[in-house]
Amino acid sequence: MNQLALSDEILMQVEKPARYIGNEVNSVIKDKAKTAVRFAMCFPDVYEIGMSHLGIQILYSMLNEWEDVWCERVYSPWVDLDAIMRRESIPLFGLESQEPVRDMDFLGITIQYEMCYTNILQVLELSQIPLLSEDRGEDMPIVIGGGPCTYNPEPIAAFFDLFYIGEGETQYRPLFDWYLENRSQGGTRQDFLRGAAKIPGIYVPQFYEELYNEDGTIRGRRKRYDDIPDVILKEIATDVTAIPYPMKPVVPFIKVTQDRVTLEIQRGCIRGCRFCQAGQLYRPVRERDVDQLKEYAVEMLKNTGHEEISLSSLSSSDYSRLDELLDFLIAECGQRHTNISLPSLRIDSVSLDVMGKVQDVKKSSLTFAPEAGSQRLRDVINKGLTEDDILRGATLAFQGGWTRVKLYFMLGLPTETEEDILGIGDLSNKIAAAFFEAVPKDKRVNGKVQIVTSTSFFIPKPFTPFQWAPMCTKEEFLDKAHLTKQGIMSQLNQKSIKYNWHEADVSVLEGVLARGDRRIAKVIKKAYEKGCMFDSWSEYFHNDLWLDSFKECGVDIGFYTTRERADDEIFPWDFLDCGVTREFLLREWKKAREGTVSPNCKAQCQGCGANRFGCGICYDKDGARG
Repeated sequence: MNQLALSDEILMQVEKPARYIGNEVNSVIKDKAKTAVRFAMCFPDVYEIGMSHLGIQILYSMLNEWEDVWCERVYSPWVDLDAIMRRESIPLFGLESQEPVRDMDFLGITIQYEMCYTNILQVLELSQIPLLSEDRGEDMPIVIGGGPCTYNPEPIAAFFDLFYIGEGETQYRPLFDWYLENRSQGGTRQDFLRGAAKIPGIYVPQFYEELYNEDGTIRGRRKRYDDIPDVILKEIATDVTAIPYPMKPVVPFIKVTQDRVTLEIQRGCIRGCRFCQAGQLYRPVRERDVDQLKEYAVEMLKNTGHEEISLSSLSSSDYSRLDELLDFLIAECGQRHTNISLPSLRIDSVSLDVMGKVQDVKKSSLTFAPEAGSQRLRDVINKGLTEDDILRGATLAFQGGWTRVKLYFMLGLPTETEEDILGIGDLSNKIAAAFFEAVPKDKRVNGKVQIVTSTSFFIPKPFTPFQWAPMCTKEEFLDKAHLTKQGIMSQLNQKSIKYNWHEADVSVLEGVLARGDRRIAKVIKKAYEKGCMFDSWSEYFHNDLWLDSFKECGVDIGFYTTRERADDEIFPWDFLDCGVTREFLLREWKKAREGTVSPNCKAQCQGCGANRFGCGICYDKDGARG
């Protein structure tokens, strides 16, 4: 084991020192003298969150399979260690080598959530890397951003040298090969970036300039060089069965958010919910081979000792071989006394057969997402669910032995009315009533059911049909939450229903960061300098400091949130191509306002544009063809 970067004295002062010592089961230690590229893979949040992220595990495993690359993990130090590192001038380090991040070739940061933007600056500053890309010298790592938030990278473009747009399995090898070639030729940092900008899926923000109209909207973009692309098309793994997968995922010493084996069964979603960014970004749907998944499950359980396995996808019940896979897992997990987690189930797809199969497996709560309280609004968002579907699915769940159901809704959706909001309480009540009707009194565990109804606030995201939509103010959001609570409290089964709602001020900020442009970077930097960090943690979120930062930078929040966009407005992210066309998204936006439902990909192709990739459901014998 390498010498620890932190002394015993420091480790004794911080909460959960195991976050920082590395050497976990299945972590990869290499001889740095025999590696040509050193890569620090960072998740800018606390260890327990970052260790639960499948994408990090996939890339960590893939990069470390290459003999000339050593990929290490980096997470945001928690606030206690953060203070010590600043006071003692201790540089942020990789967990595997315990050596400073600043001495590595690359710092790759996965960006899953807008509220981690100030933590990106924390990671850079603790690594003793200049916050702004333009201030970095030849001896500094190349800072790469990846993940879903890079589909609008402009608010954080000033902090990154380049962004990797799309799925990480395809272009890291060409990027590293170019890095090594440039280094062997004595090339500069700028030479490397010039070459990298020509690699598919790579965006180098400093080579582009935003141009603005007098009203603050974007007029266009200007390139610094003619030989770099006008539009960057996302990278996609066309055959998800053939790509690497972590057979030996790192097993933490301490309990993390998702302490389990994660089996990714497919990528993409057929459903086309109009609010859902992931449903657009990861098109087309691509399934993993079921026999491969069986092998993976056995191997990963053996290599980790985990007591739970989770099926990962955007809509697990749409996987075409789910029944066969579950039959296999039930047999395996029964022998191992291992729990099976079935997230991302659509309530209309949960069959009695599936429920029966997991009857004897340890049960946790089931999660369903009706999203809206009325059928009218579910049609607006293209959820594809009727009330009968929901109640039938809930009944099957209760008959299968579940007594705790989590329901997720959104407030502030386009065209929402008071009737839609009150419908949340009404639907929650009907689901509770379905339990008492479906389960005889002598078979009720603890005699009752628990319905946990949660509402988040609608945030329009790039590359969705709702990217044109206005967003509510904080006050409007809170009024809607209060009305929802009143509606639930008026129900007959209110004692069986628990209601939670998201913080409104956090949602407003997320809305700004999601659809912002390059002018937002100065606000992020100012907020960080004022002490903002771990903004996704309610106890550390300081809305007043953010509001002061917007005011001091002269940036109007409403310009990015409450303003409805014109059909032809140029968006900050329009230079990226996620696979679905703007024409398709605009068509869906107009259908939403008419309350018109679009069929899912299996039922009928909607001509979204993702068939250009030549793979997945677009070309399956049972799938749609566009």
